[in-house]
Amino acid sequence: MKEVIAIIRRHKLEETKSALTGLGYSAMTMLSVDGRGRQKGIGGMACELDPELFELEEKEPHHAPLSFIPKRMLTLVVEDKCALRVVRAIIKANQSGHIGDGKIFVCPVDETIRIRTDERDDQALL
Repeated sequence: MKEVIAIIRRHKLEETKSALTGLGYSAMTMLSVDGRGRQKGIGGMACELDPELFELEEKEPHHAPLSFIPKRMLTLVVEDKCALRVVRAIIKANQSGHIGDGKIFVCPVDETIRIRTDERDDQALL
């Protein structure tokens, strides 16, 4: 099993959830997070809403950059054979080609347990 963790733009959440639900993955966890990448928050919220403003912001900065940008983090656990399909769907829903599109992490999951029934691993995912 793999845990797929995606950090995405806030306004891409619904499109991403729809893409995953369309593949049959409706069970996921969503968190509101703040973060930044190599750009260190330069561009602030205007660039989060309209990435093309980033170039304008570099030329004519009119406010101090934010330290951290609000994002959404989705996490879901899938069978190993499905991880690549899930990752591709997340990329397709979020890739604009601009700084701040997000990151995806794929991590191994050693064990999954459904607390209510004590089902394990793949059975706990169904």
